[in-house]
Amino acid sequence: MSKLLIRLIVNTLSIFITAWILGDAVQIGSIGIAILVAIVLLVFNITLKPLLILLTLPATIVTFGLFLFVINALIIMAADSLVAGFSVANFWWALLFSLVLSIVNAMLFSLGERSR
Repeated sequence: MSKLLIRLIVNTLSIFITAWILGDAVQIGSIGIAILVAIVLLVFNITLKPLLILLTLPATIVTFGLFLFVINALIIMAADSLVAGFSVANFWWALLFSLVLSIVNAMLFSLGERSR
C-alpha cells in the first residue's frame, strides 16, 4: 500500500479512537465521517497549516512553539464547520482533541514501526 493510504487509515482510526475517548464533547456519526474528517484534516494540514504557521511565526516563537497547538485546534474547528456529522463542543475541546489525537497517532504509528 502507498504511504498516503496507510497514513489515512491510521489517522482515521486515531480520529475515531480520540472521539471515543473524549466522549460527548466530540461526536463522529460513523466511520465514513471519520474517513472524511481525516481527508479534510490531511488537506488542511498540507495547504492551510503552513500558511497559518508562517503568519503567526512571531507568536509561535514567543510561546516556544506552543501556539502550534492553537493552530491545530483552529484547523479542527474548521473541519468541524465543513464536515456534517462531526462536531466539537468548543475551542477548548478542539485543543484537547488535537493533543489526544497527536498522542494516539504517535502510539499507532509506533506500533506499526515495531511490527516491521
